[in-house]
Amino acid sequence: MTAVLNTMSEVRRLRRTSSSSRGPVLGAVGVIGFLGIWELVSRLGLVDSRFVPPASEVLVQFGMYVVDKAFWRDVGSTMLSWSLGLAISVIAATVLGFLIGSSRIMERLTHSTIEFLRPVPSVALIPLAVLLFGTQIQAGLLLIVYAAFWQVLLQVIYGAKDVDPVADSTARSYGLSRFQRIRYVTWPTALPYLMTGIRLAAAVALILAITAELIIGTDGLGKQIAETREGGAITSMYALILATGLIGVAINLVVRFVERRTLAWHTSVRMEAAG
Repeated sequence: MTAVLNTMSEVRRLRRTSSSSRGPVLGAVGVIGFLGIWELVSRLGLVDSRFVPPASEVLVQFGMYVVDKAFWRDVGSTMLSWSLGLAISVIAATVLGFLIGSSRIMERLTHSTIEFLRPVPSVALIPLAVLLFGTQIQAGLLLIVYAAFWQVLLQVIYGAKDVDPVADSTARSYGLSRFQRIRYVTWPTALPYLMTGIRLAAAVALILAITAELIIGTDGLGKQIAETREGGAITSMYALILATGLIGVAINLVVRFVERRTLAWHTSVRMEAAG
């Protein structure tokens, strides 16, 4: 019986290993296939190569950027705006989210305001950002914080409201203070929601950082994309766009890694690891 159980356990382990290794391989095949189609479409003249250069030329230009110090300065400027905007929005939204989600009165007082402000597109604030800050980094931060803030705020509010009333009543009956109830009851419930909000906000913050650089002209990759487009350096423009895409992938991988480590105790993460 023990031998059978050990065999079944080994089979499940091999299946998990095979599944985990298959994902990156299939992803790499998909990327190579996309680049191959891109190359053929441009080389065969199905699209004008002046506007869509071959993938090989874009990759060569990207390789040249990788060893260019000016490129890394632009990457640093973009990541500075992204990280500052994300940090401000996460801290502010987490604090407000707990306050609103833990109080029915606060929820009712702020519901209409949130529903009014949340749908306003961040790009609609560009004239205000330029008026207040010109082309300084603060202009981009205004857009980033506004867009990323709602992603976290709503998730934290939902998480704070999802607390089991029985657990909360039990904590009250044991004489736990409000801070202790937040720490031991509300926080563990809301943390998965918070991590989801951070993951969404990280992507939105990068989008708005590039948008601000493209339109407002703050320093970073977006500004360089706009300048290469205006200068007719289309291959360089595509290489910079490729760089922004790779940064987005890297951010997503890092945030997901942090999420899995932070929520290692949570059922959803444990089931994902077991599957």
